[in-house]
Amino acid sequence: MVKLSPMNLYQLLPKTNCKECGEQTCMAFAFKLVSRERELVECRPLMEDSKYAQQKKELEELLKPLEDATETGMIIYPERCVGCGNCVVACPVNVSEDPHGCAIGLGPKNDRVILRIVDGKVQAYNVSTCRRFGKNKILCNGCIVTCPTRAIEFAEG
Repeated sequence: MVKLSPMNLYQLLPKTNCKECGEQTCMAFAFKLVSRERELVECRPLMEDSKYAQQKKELEELLKPLEDATETGMIIYPERCVGCGNCVVACPVNVSEDPHGCAIGLGPKNDRVILRIVDGKVQAYNVSTCRRFGKNKILCNGCIVTCPTRAIEFAEG
């Protein structure tokens, strides 16, 4: 499985730096794709030149998880989740917002948490409170590193 990152997207783009998408370089376009500020259809060489057909197909597949990503760039793969709850108790926001549940290794006891297990699968709530979001965002990865099945990832933008 290839990780969704600007560099991995760039490797599949035509690398013509034609500026037809409105960006100065294909690398800048790749960053905008990950942050969902641009769409793949804006790359005219990729859309119009058949020699890029395989790359286009690979890019579409690579970008597919972004369709369901939260505004923080969090991507949850429910088909991979086994419902272990490691992410729930490892999330620093969950722990600080729910000291009587998540902080002691139990399930959430209130609605201010970001992650919770519902019907055996992780689901995201209150994502605007995620440390990876907003003006003061940081590169928190508590939910990612504790997941044994890699059911959570973030688009690297």
